[in-house]
Formats: sequence, structure tokens, C-alpha cells
Amino acid sequence: MLAPKKTKFRKGHKLNRGGKATQRITLGFGSYGLKSTEGCWVTARQIEASRRVITRFVQRNGKLWIRIFPDKPVTAKGGEMPMGKGKGAVDHYVAIVRPGTMLFEIEGVTEQQAREAMKLAGHKLPVKTVFVKKH
Repeated sequence: MLAPKKTKFRKGHKLNRGGKATQRITLGFGSYGLKSTEGCWVTARQIEASRRVITRFVQRNGKLWIRIFPDKPVTAKGGEMPMGKGKGAVDHYVAIVRPGTMLFEIEGVTEQQAREAMKLAGHKLPVKTVFVKKH
């Protein structure tokens, strides 16, 4: 799964900033893409599950780009742990997705294949998504 090799700080803040995406909002590499319509944290496991379902559906044809990367650490403390005693250890990493962020792009497959693959990938993600194509 995706995770940063090295980080400046081991544990991060929560960062609950709203607003729409200003970067990664258009197709930059492929002809077809999957775009988020709402904001959420997408975990590395969810990104990997989406990637696997896309590559399986297109039978490893074409080229796939993952436009998000889980670089935000999320901490968790053990079950039945009393309050206090500091912050928990890093549990997993998430990618912060804002409304309008391009999540995946694909090239080298038909529009029908790309549409179905992106629909299946969207079911694996916690955000509502929309299929986009280059004009």
C-alpha cells in the first residue's frame, strides 16, 4: 500500500479545512478520469482497492495514473485505553480529498471500458465521484 518513505514529523494535526480543490482539478495525463464531488479522507487501503479493481477490469491494458497520495498520518490508541497518556501511535495514512479533486486517470482503453472501470472503483471509495473525459 501507499505510504510516505520519510516524513518531517511522525504525527500530524487533524486539519479540518473545508473549501474546494484548487489543484488536480483537470485531466493532466489520461483521456478519462474519476473526479470527487465531495470532501473526505481516503485511506491507502481504499486507494489500493480502487487501483486493483480498475486494473482487473481493463485486464492490464492501458495506463493508469493515481492522482492522490496518502501522506497524512492518522493516529489511534488501543481499545479500552483511559483518557490522557498522550497521543497514540501512527495507525495508517490518508489522502485529503476536497470536492473537485481528480482521483484516477486512465488512457489506452475505450470510453465504455473506462466508464465501467471508474464506476467500479468509485464503489470502493468513501466519496461520491463522477466520470470525466477529455473534450
